[in-house]
Amino acid sequence: MCQSPTGSMQTRPSSTRSLLDIDDLSRDEIASVIRRSGEFRTKLPDRSLLAGVPVLNLFFEASTRTATSFTLAEQRVGADVISFAPGTSSLGKGETIADTAITLRAIGVRVIVVRHNESGFPRRLAESFDGHVVNAGDGTRAHPTQALLDLATLHAEFGRFEGLRVAIVGDILHSRVARSNIVGMKMLGIDVTLVGPPTLLPDDFAQDGVRIERDFDAVLPRVDAVMMLRVQRERIAASLLPALADYTIGYQLGTQRLRLLPKGAVILHPGPYNRGVELTDEALADPRSRYEAQVTNGVYIRMAALDLLVNGLAVGA
Repeated sequence: MCQSPTGSMQTRPSSTRSLLDIDDLSRDEIASVIRRSGEFRTKLPDRSLLAGVPVLNLFFEASTRTATSFTLAEQRVGADVISFAPGTSSLGKGETIADTAITLRAIGVRVIVVRHNESGFPRRLAESFDGHVVNAGDGTRAHPTQALLDLATLHAEFGRFEGLRVAIVGDILHSRVARSNIVGMKMLGIDVTLVGPPTLLPDDFAQDGVRIERDFDAVLPRVDAVMMLRVQRERIAASLLPALADYTIGYQLGTQRLRLLPKGAVILHPGPYNRGVELTDEALADPRSRYEAQVTNGVYIRMAALDLLVNGLAVGA
């Protein structure tokens, strides 16, 4: 235990603690990150939280929201931000992940924010890196900070988690966002319903606290929130969907289905969205849509997550 500059007691994490999926955090830590993000939104901290801490952004996949959000978050907590294109790194010249990790730590990097199209890449990096690794999305496996910002958006709306009813709709099979949200929502007592065709939502996704439904219209009237997932057009080419028109008939959120959604419910989307595919212009413009709030919350959530990993959890804060 150690004392923070404000006098509150803190437990410090180990120097190698990472955030690879949302269940790397306890329920109390998730609540703390969400609460801290709200504090940051009300009043930005000074830049001493991560002053002098080198943070490397290592994005092997293209990203707009996540990469920009992390960069802004890092700057606002005072980190020394380093970004470079992985294609120019020695990983493309035959260097192993372990070799790269050793080199980065020797240079002085303490936090690596990594996105990779290979599931499990951040975990392998964390096993070799003597510092903090934050998973900004890996393959179809996990996207913990997206789940955290989605949870923060729900909490801002309803003031609670226990007993909320959330439907996640679309390509669950290939969605790292859905997988992390399912884990986080279950931890917090949210009732989760997954909706989609069998090719994109196999029956084995069903578990305690998570049910599968095929009839979107039947689900909508009884939810507090609906999360629409992007449908990648390559799934059609891979015969996972017979035709885009068939998908929109069964699972698009449009004018008719908006009438089925309760007035007090909210619409979430992790982005990027496909207009006219998983949702229509009417759904995006609907006053229940919280897409912009999600994007905004992402900056503050990532500030809080970095603070937690580097500085620890403020007990009783």
